[in-house]
Amino acid sequence: MTEKARESMRVVVLAGGISDEREISLNSGKNVCAALTEAGFGTVEMLDPAAGDFIDRLRGGAYDVAFPALHGKGGEDGQIQSVLEFCGVPYTGSGVIASACAADKAVSKALYQHAGIPVARDMVFERGEGVDAKAVVAELGSELFVKPAVNGSSYGVSCVHSAAELMPAIERAAEHGGKVLVEQRLVGTEITVGVYDAPDALRALPVVEIRQQENAEFYDLNVKYIDPAEVHRIPAQIAPEDYARAQELACRAHEALGCTGFSRSDFIVTSEGPVILETNTTPGMTDTSLYPDEVRHAGLAFSEVCARLIELALDGTRAHLLSDPRVPADLTPSRYPQLWGQACR
Repeated sequence: MTEKARESMRVVVLAGGISDEREISLNSGKNVCAALTEAGFGTVEMLDPAAGDFIDRLRGGAYDVAFPALHGKGGEDGQIQSVLEFCGVPYTGSGVIASACAADKAVSKALYQHAGIPVARDMVFERGEGVDAKAVVAELGSELFVKPAVNGSSYGVSCVHSAAELMPAIERAAEHGGKVLVEQRLVGTEITVGVYDAPDALRALPVVEIRQQENAEFYDLNVKYIDPAEVHRIPAQIAPEDYARAQELACRAHEALGCTGFSRSDFIVTSEGPVILETNTTPGMTDTSLYPDEVRHAGLAFSEVCARLIELALDGTRAHLLSDPRVPADLTPSRYPQLWGQACR
């Protein structure tokens, strides 16, 4: 995209929303706005989907492209992506189906397994379903993680050490969505791997090791947003073969879910190698978030990575529209909203 094209572009960054991660999203949105302004985009505006006139503003043709910086419910689960498609606004990141599949940990694990990506053993329960705690422990062991099947930033996640702790943990997790994932606790080094759709190929970013913090059993909300220098070790100090394997699996997870543009997958490196935990289709973009840290350590400018995501969003929309014979070949971004709606009818 030329400098002139960026200057004429009208970008809306979506941040805030209705999930538990609202404040994190607002910080991500501010960081993305600053990056896109630095990259030379002429109009960059932040818009909160919780605002009353949100849909009207999207459908009014005021924006050429949207950059969702929303996390959790309503942001990463396909809901906002559906709204944007309904409104005819191109957007960065993964589409409706990939977002929904990645957001549901039970669904994503089924897709990982189909793609040959190692996962932890688990059981899934719905709110109100009877649970035999002793049977669960007999099947998965007494050291367990209990988490909402659909949520992020470790909200509702508990580390369980016995059958007696299991039911209270399930009840806490169910408060964040109903469906609960009970998973064996893996022993090893926690890492995360970002994926970036570069112009030449899908590429994995440097692997980040999550340092175990004193008085913290896992990478919970209290740890995620402290000084990255205290938590993130880049590159991760793991065996070279595990490092390469994790990067490979992150790319495979991205493709297995049908992700677009970027993603970040979390793993535990066990004695048998990396085992995937989950994939984030809209990783945190705050100053202390993992994905921007990986981008910097890869020698990339965060502003240019954000710009690349905009270009991918527009290229994808243009390709979609030009496949319809009713749409003119001299298509410009400002005409996307009205013509997207026309092509989809």
